[in-house]
Amino acid sequence: MSCEQWERIFKEARELGVAFVLLAGGEPLMRKEVIEKAALFNEIIFPIFTNGTMIDEEYIKLFNKNRNLVPVISIEGNKAETDDRRGDGTYTALENAMSGLNKKGILYGASVTVTRENIFSATSEDFVSLLYSKGCKLVFFVEYVPVTAASKQLAPTDIEREILEERQSELKTRFKNMTFLSFPGDEKHMGGCLAAGRGFFHINASGGAEPCPFSPYSDTNLNEHSLLQALQSPLFKKLNQDGMLLGEHSGGCLLFEKEDKVKALLG
Repeated sequence: MSCEQWERIFKEARELGVAFVLLAGGEPLMRKEVIEKAALFNEIIFPIFTNGTMIDEEYIKLFNKNRNLVPVISIEGNKAETDDRRGDGTYTALENAMSGLNKKGILYGASVTVTRENIFSATSEDFVSLLYSKGCKLVFFVEYVPVTAASKQLAPTDIEREILEERQSELKTRFKNMTFLSFPGDEKHMGGCLAAGRGFFHINASGGAEPCPFSPYSDTNLNEHSLLQALQSPLFKKLNQDGMLLGEHSGGCLLFEKEDKVKALLG
């Protein structure tokens, strides 16, 4: 989508009273012109989920001037864990980015993917202390969602989700100046999945309005429809009316597990 189309969506979001618009990718910092448009809508907070490697002096100036832009840096734990998943040298680049943001007092966060393998290290006090020492004030624990059958063993089970909830409670007590969120784990306190306009929805790079990134199906495109029309899409209505957003999940994402049922609604 063009920069002008995103600006129109941001304007409609403001008119609808939307408070938060998450920018993710891919790598959103590759579209600096879109980030600059987002900066103009200071009534909206824009958490920007980034791998952090493109945060340079120019971006730090942009974030410093426009405090409604909140970079959220993906980091998987210590140097070995981060570089293993995201490539050699990534951890050093993230340290530099965090130091630059902290030096200017810019609010920023960290996004940590939680799997069965890293549940203890990713939620450890040592790791969070490290983030805190570098000025990080917001931590998103994102449960790993499998995209293939081969990777399903990495997805947190009820055991890991219970550990995550317990660890978060401990961390909130220990680090009172930080905010901790887990996704989709926190949804159980909100009566079910928040996708399909119940709490949020996803707009893909082509403008398709999808229930969420892990349920990439759409019957309405923002190139031809308004944001309000997308929220009222037939697919979203069916998902809400048929109770598809309610219930337990075993692999991190309710709609991901109901993929065939979601696709059937488009028939």
